[in-house]
Amino acid sequence: MKILQNPTRGLLFLFTVLFLASGLFAQPDFFNQRGGSRSPYGGRRNYSRGQVTATGVNNDWEIDKRFEHDAFRFARVRYTSWGYRDKWLTDYPESDLNFPHRLRELTSIEVHPETVIVDLTDENLGDYPFLYLVEPGQMTLSDEEVTGLRRYLLNGGFLMVDDFWGEDEWYGFYENIKRVFPDREPEELPLEHDIFHLVYDLAEKPQIVSIGAWRSGRLTERPDASEPHYRGLFDDQGRMMAIICHNTDLGDGWEEEGVDPTYFKDYSERFAYPLGINIVTYALTH
Repeated sequence: MKILQNPTRGLLFLFTVLFLASGLFAQPDFFNQRGGSRSPYGGRRNYSRGQVTATGVNNDWEIDKRFEHDAFRFARVRYTSWGYRDKWLTDYPESDLNFPHRLRELTSIEVHPETVIVDLTDENLGDYPFLYLVEPGQMTLSDEEVTGLRRYLLNGGFLMVDDFWGEDEWYGFYENIKRVFPDREPEELPLEHDIFHLVYDLAEKPQIVSIGAWRSGRLTERPDASEPHYRGLFDDQGRMMAIICHNTDLGDGWEEEGVDPTYFKDYSERFAYPLGINIVTYALTH
């Protein structure tokens, strides 16, 4: 699936997604059909010398090999950072497998069972219309990464930034995105924006906390992160190139869906999956 798409096909695609997705979350015990509060995967992380593998975690559906390159593939960004160097791996691999599974289950989107990790300098970055980037508070993009991200976004790609909290992490990210686009400012998205209503109709801009914070009785991760922000970055034609999800953590809602049924109902089912599906659908149709 290349990032440049036919607008008419996009409208037909959106109609089909809306038709098939409507009402699925309202079905009683829909998610519990896969084993109650148990995780559908039960995977383990195995990181070795910078190589990332997942053991015991698999999406095993088959797709028509003739259309393999047309299927949506979830792509996570590996980026350069200082301090704790592997923050780009946060919530991996469970979130990267649970979300595509739900996307396939709840919409008509043809989803590839395999997820990928990509660098902003990859020559084939344009093969992925949607990129997911997490915890950018300590991100320090190289000049080559800055150039690669700018080229990708201006050529029609879409970036989702997630899971960073407070003012310090915001400024860490902001310094980097201003290197990518010195002449553009992220704009706060109003609740009325289509991205909150495209497939699932959200009544609020949600703040999704980690399951650790939730178990501790906290409604936010940090004292200076009490208000969630969803900001858009737009090109000269008004197309949204990126959504920046600050003071919220959709990835934990995806990763921890099977850990606790109350967390699942309050965050995964109510907010993380509906908004994630809205964002991907918006990215593929605009």
